[in-house]
Amino acid sequence: MSHTLTPAQRFHFDTYGYVLLENVLSDDEVADMKDALYRLKADPNRDQTRVYANQKDDYHILMGNLVAYDPALLAYAAHPKLVPLVEEVVGGSVRLEETEAIINQRSPDITDEELATRRIHPTGFHRGTSPTWGCYIEEHKFHCIFVKTLAYLTDVGPNDGGTSVIPGSHRSTWKKEAIIQAALDDPTENLIHQIEAKAGSVLLFAESLIHSTTHIKSDIERVILVAGYTPPMVREWMNNEVDPKFIETLPEAIRPLISGSDNWKWKRNYD
Repeated sequence: MSHTLTPAQRFHFDTYGYVLLENVLSDDEVADMKDALYRLKADPNRDQTRVYANQKDDYHILMGNLVAYDPALLAYAAHPKLVPLVEEVVGGSVRLEETEAIINQRSPDITDEELATRRIHPTGFHRGTSPTWGCYIEEHKFHCIFVKTLAYLTDVGPNDGGTSVIPGSHRSTWKKEAIIQAALDDPTENLIHQIEAKAGSVLLFAESLIHSTTHIKSDIERVILVAGYTPPMVREWMNNEVDPKFIETLPEAIRPLISGSDNWKWKRNYD
């Protein structure tokens, strides 16, 4: 895989607010990341680390601030195939803003009637920034100062709860609520795209893109790993402050990425 987006990938990102990068992670990388997340989920000493967890029930857990827990999770956040692509669409050097993972199964609250429908509409549509204050155009290309990579660590098909997006919403200055309602009301369902991907693929998207999780209809357990990035002068997400003692142990080459230590010394890269 090239360390730059192809023209087709860049145009897709500009137009729709996201691009799916297929087969980025090796089978070994996927296995190591999954193993780390399942160990973390079961770790009785998890609360003694800086990791935070939000467990909705036996079928859904969200865990965050992960890079210090296991080398595989750090390796994803600093992945040499992904960070340059993030820098390309941010428009300069980046710092790690957050890391999160979700392990979830079908909710027991889903009815048989819902399971029989073509698709259960996503819930929880949101965005982390806006076209009017988090995005800009430079050299005729779209850039966003808050970008995420979402790694699929399990195959996700049409019934497996893939991330849903409203394509093009990353540029729209409509009110967020109006965009969401228009997409939900569309009888063709063409305004909402549910991502399907093989394990090892990565979704690169702007946080101005309105997106959501989708209910799982199958019997699979979905595992995803997410890293967020911003320019170095932007703060990390709440509760994602990495332990300074851990940062001191890191190779010098990735220390600024994890710590944000470059601050306002923003190295531009928007070509």
